[in-house]
Amino acid sequence: EASAMLRAAVLAAAVASASAFAPAAFAPMKARTAAVKSLKMQSGDFSAAVPFLKRPSNLDGSYVGDVGFDPLGFSDVFDLRVLREAELKHGRFAMLAVLGFIVQELYTFPFFPKMAPVHAHDYFV
Repeated sequence: EASAMLRAAVLAAAVASASAFAPAAFAPMKARTAAVKSLKMQSGDFSAAVPFLKRPSNLDGSYVGDVGFDPLGFSDVFDLRVLREAELKHGRFAMLAVLGFIVQELYTFPFFPKMAPVHAHDYFV
């Protein structure tokens, strides 16, 4: 009896967690598109990323992932190629920074004592 109850509880939990990944029953795409278009309060060319802002003139969708997200207007001041290159550089530096954090936790120079980061702050300050 207890075994059957446990199996039923496990089955119910499995079904509930699997239903979280099942597609929901939404309205057809045409109905959703019409509903979203009817929400616009003004006529004009608005950004797909930030619907209440005008689409920047330099962001015409020619780059991959371009949906008109430029709330500060950098694309009006700088060349898009420069901004794209800067974004790649910053992303690579961020990846190197994460690698640096991981290496500092795993490797210690032989002339430094191995200790937790909290204790290392107190030791070296």
